[in-house]
Amino acid sequence: MPTGVCGCCGPLRPRYKRLVDNIFPEDPKDGLVKSDMEKLTFYAVSAPEKLDRIGEYLAERLSRDVVRHRYGYVVIAMEALDQLLMACHSQSIKPFVESFLHMVAKLLESGEPDLQVLGTNSFVKFANIEEDTPSYHRRYDFFVSQFSAMCHSTHEDSETRNRIRVAGIKGLQGVVRKTVNDELQAIIWEPQHMDKLIPSMLFNMQDNEDSERSGEENPASLAESCFRELLGRAAYGNMNNAVHPVLVHLDNHHLWDPNDFAVSCFRIIMYSIQAQHSHHVIQQVLSHLDTHSKNTPRVRAGIVQVLLETVAIAAKGSIGPTVLEVFNTLLKHLRMSVDFELGDGSRRNSASSHSSTRTKESEERIVQNAIIQTIGFFGGNLPDYQRAEVMMFIMGKVPVYGTPCHTLDTVKIGHQGTKRIQAMLLSSLIMVTSGFKCKTMCAGLPVSFLEPLCSISLMEDSELRQLVLEILHNIIDRHDNRAKLRGIRIIPNVAALKIKREKISKQDVVFMKKHGQQLYRHIYLGCKEDDNVQKNFELLFTALALITIELANEEVVIDLMRLSIALQDMALVNEENMPMFIRCGIMALVAAYLNFLSQMIANPPFCQHVSKVIEMRNLDAPHLLPEHVFREKCVLPDSLDRDDVGLYFQTADLAEALSVPGYNVERLAIPYIPQVTGKHYSVLYK
Repeated sequence: MPTGVCGCCGPLRPRYKRLVDNIFPEDPKDGLVKSDMEKLTFYAVSAPEKLDRIGEYLAERLSRDVVRHRYGYVVIAMEALDQLLMACHSQSIKPFVESFLHMVAKLLESGEPDLQVLGTNSFVKFANIEEDTPSYHRRYDFFVSQFSAMCHSTHEDSETRNRIRVAGIKGLQGVVRKTVNDELQAIIWEPQHMDKLIPSMLFNMQDNEDSERSGEENPASLAESCFRELLGRAAYGNMNNAVHPVLVHLDNHHLWDPNDFAVSCFRIIMYSIQAQHSHHVIQQVLSHLDTHSKNTPRVRAGIVQVLLETVAIAAKGSIGPTVLEVFNTLLKHLRMSVDFELGDGSRRNSASSHSSTRTKESEERIVQNAIIQTIGFFGGNLPDYQRAEVMMFIMGKVPVYGTPCHTLDTVKIGHQGTKRIQAMLLSSLIMVTSGFKCKTMCAGLPVSFLEPLCSISLMEDSELRQLVLEILHNIIDRHDNRAKLRGIRIIPNVAALKIKREKISKQDVVFMKKHGQQLYRHIYLGCKEDDNVQKNFELLFTALALITIELANEEVVIDLMRLSIALQDMALVNEENMPMFIRCGIMALVAAYLNFLSQMIANPPFCQHVSKVIEMRNLDAPHLLPEHVFREKCVLPDSLDRDDVGLYFQTADLAEALSVPGYNVERLAIPYIPQVTGKHYSVLYK
């Protein structure tokens, strides 16, 4: 061909192609020709309608260079694209972006780690650009899939594998930033995308083999940062789609036992999401617990412990309408756990050995303890008005003999299982009531709560009675005096305890007139149970002391003294044929309490009488004092000498001591008789 023809073809090439060609040097090692790149950029800004053609031509060159493995020119082409993207912000940039994304996709598909990292870096730069107008047709499905695959790279070289995974995480972070605030790209929150995004992040957070690396070079820390960012951007309607893949990942990788990673994940979730969305997460975990109701005990315990973490964090903010749902679900699983352990033998593996059965029972205890901890912690962090509702709710679930219990069927688990559930629910009530400060006792101990609680206190089981007394302590003790009253002893100087108290309110006076007899009756009957141990007497003493501090006016003081004399007479007469330890324990309880009461009301004659009786006992009957009778090797007598009046508190002496204004000592002569209700109590005041 003549040279003249060849010479005239060059200028016929479109200007944008010549400008693009000029940015590529003869040797790719020389890098992008900056002066020509400036000309191309100026041309693109001046003639934005040419951007799409520039992009197409660059994409054509890049595709050709990728196929020919001319990676130096590929790097130059991507650098040029990045600069054009940063420089041009106009309507015409959208077709150019399509070419750009097509080129990025080519690099990600190449399988070459260096090109994949190069393409990812360009995509991340693009993701940080705020476009003037939204894109109606652009989709990022391919990029979600490709970046997720890179996050799971199994390249044989650890350094290369790390680079690919970091690039994949950065790419997903770019997708999130580009789409999450764009209403037109809400599709990113759909399950098919979340099911790739979330597991990719969790996989790298879990596989922290490069823990020595820091910042963006560590896939685990980078994945966690991206995970937090995604959750922080989740709106109300997207929470379920964001949390469900987490639960599925933990299932698929058997991460509930041990559950350290699961707990860590949900801590991140709860601290990253907006506070008002917390109840969504709690509902998801509760639902997941239901799904695993027949799984192994350790898996169920792991899920419950995760639930504990979520409610512990949520309790500091907004929990929403899920309060009773949490307790209802937990109580249902508590009953099921006891059922698995003790009842419905058909669910057990009939071929298992005795040792494996025992192992399963101990593992069920782990589930039960986790549930109780969760119930207690959750309830204990609620505001008082909600805590009162929860107390009523839990009490309604406690099976009480002689009353129907529709929610906790105890037929299958029998007496032992029923007792177990009672003990666990009461233990959870102790945690819920801990720190509970009711303004009036009517609010803390309403009839619907007090009556079933007192019914349990009369059961023939010392452990249950102890739990009931501890619940009463938590509710009655509004000034944190219980720690000062720990144990049962003759306190030489009550003033040194610095008891905190206030004048009894009118509402509490009304409460004691209505329900005081109920409290006295259950203390009276609780004292004479044959299986009482030292702890029972200690708790009974504390209960009497707290009633004195919080609820006692002059009339209540008289009633408490009548109760004390009645307990002393019961131990002396012994119509119930009680063991000698119980009789001496009651005597020690009365001595410790009257010593406390006499000093609390600061009545010198009363104090003198009590001190005199205690002194006589120290000399002649030390087994009637708490410091002696509760020793391990205390020698108990065969009988109590009823004729030695100096060893016992006398009603006449007490009446004489209280012959001061304010006390109706005539009522001291009326023997105390336990009343089922407070109806007869009001007659005594007329």
